[in-house]
Amino acid sequence: MNLPAFPEVLRQFLKKPATNLFPARYLPKSITGYLEKVAAGEAEITPPVPVPENFRGKITYDRDACIGCKLCIRVCPANAIEFIPETKTVRIFVTQCIFCSQCNDACPVSCMHMSDEFMVADTDRYAENLIIE
Repeated sequence: MNLPAFPEVLRQFLKKPATNLFPARYLPKSITGYLEKVAAGEAEITPPVPVPENFRGKITYDRDACIGCKLCIRVCPANAIEFIPETKTVRIFVTQCIFCSQCNDACPVSCMHMSDEFMVADTDRYAENLIIE
């Protein structure tokens, strides 16, 4: 039996990964220390790539402006928006969102907008930064 790919698979298995670990908490201390300074306001971080105009990043939600009409829920193709009847507001699950911006277009009071935030990876899909209320 001839297995020409076996030596290459073995080489790749023994090599170190070529990609960076993500989310940031898995990065080396030299980088996480810098990120702690950024969080404390002692340093500033610049995105590696400028965000293009009309970029569709993480949704921002103005809870006070929301009238509870549920139009965003009806147009969401990913079912990423849930209605909270007690407060007549919505909960958005970023991990389900496909960033299509249809909820923003349908909202009659413009309480939703697409931000330029794109680094939203996390190991927990229900993390506090991935649920917008």
